[in-house]
Amino acid sequence: MNSTLIQMTLLVACGLGWRMLSPAGLTAEKTRLVLTTFVYYLLLPAMVLEVLWTADIGVQSFQYMALGIGCILFAILCIWMVGALFRFEDKRLGAIILAAAFPNVTYLGLPVLEQAFGSWARSVAIQIDLFSLSPFLFTFGIMIVRHYGEEMSEKPKSALSFLNAPPFWSAAMAVILNLNGIAAPVWLAGALQKLSAAVVPLMLVSLGLTLNWKSVSARNVPYVIPVILIKLFLMPLFAIFLVSYLPMEGKYKAAAVLDLTMPSMVLGVVFCDRYKLDSALYAMTVTVTTALSLITLPFWHGILITEFLK
Repeated sequence: MNSTLIQMTLLVACGLGWRMLSPAGLTAEKTRLVLTTFVYYLLLPAMVLEVLWTADIGVQSFQYMALGIGCILFAILCIWMVGALFRFEDKRLGAIILAAAFPNVTYLGLPVLEQAFGSWARSVAIQIDLFSLSPFLFTFGIMIVRHYGEEMSEKPKSALSFLNAPPFWSAAMAVILNLNGIAAPVWLAGALQKLSAAVVPLMLVSLGLTLNWKSVSARNVPYVIPVILIKLFLMPLFAIFLVSYLPMEGKYKAAAVLDLTMPSMVLGVVFCDRYKLDSALYAMTVTVTTALSLITLPFWHGILITEFLK
C-alpha cells in the first residue's frame, strides 16, 4: 500500500508542480479543465464500458448502492448535528456537508483500489460511483446545496439531468450488453483497454492541479476539523459496520469500504461556486483531507485486510 501511495503521490505532485510553474503559460485552471473534460467525455466512458461490460452485475450492485447511500446519509447526519450544535452559517454548513459526505471515489478511489487490489477492483469503484454516489449527489446533494446556498440560474436544471452524461450513457450500454451476454470484439476490447489505461494517471495529475495550499486559512480550521473526523474516521468505521451485514465476498467488502474512506471529492467546489457556498472553505477541506489521506488510507487498508482477507 505504501508503494502504491508513493507512486500516486508522484503523479499528484506533477499536477502541483504544473500549478506552480505554469509551463508554456498554461495555468493550472486551464490545464485542469482540458484534462478533466478529456477524461470525462472520452476516457472515463471508455473505462466504464470496458469494466461494466464484463463485470459481475447483479444483486451485489444493489449492495454497493446500499452501502454507499447508507454511509453518505450517516455522514450528512453527523455533520448536520455538528453544524446545528455550533450554529454554523448556512454557506459554511452547506460546504462542509458536501465535503464530509461525498468521498473522491473515482478520481482518487479508482486508482487506489486498482493498485491495492488489482484491476478487478475498478468495477467496485465504478459501481459505487455510478449506482450510489453520483445519483445521490445530483439529487439529494443538489437539494442540500440549494437549501443552504443561492440558486443563481433563472431556470434550475432537473435533478435527474446528471443522467444525460457520457459516463451514464456508457454505463447503460455496458449493462445492456453485459446482461444480454454479448461479447466485445477483440479489436474493440483492445481499443477500450488502451483508452482506459490513460484514466488513472490523468485523474491523479488533475487532482494535483486542483489542490491549492493558498486556500488553507486559520479561520477555517474549526469548520475543517469535524469534516476530517467524520470523513476520515467515523465514516470508515460506519462502513465497516454496515458492510459486515452484506452477504458479499471478503475482498469485495474490503475494496468497497476502502473506496468510501477517500478524502473529499473535488467536484464539490463546482457546486459551491454555483450555489454561493463557501468555496474557499471547501477547497481547504479537499486539500487537507487529501493530504491526510496519505496517512489514513494505509491505516484503513491494514485494518480491512485483517478484517476481511484473513
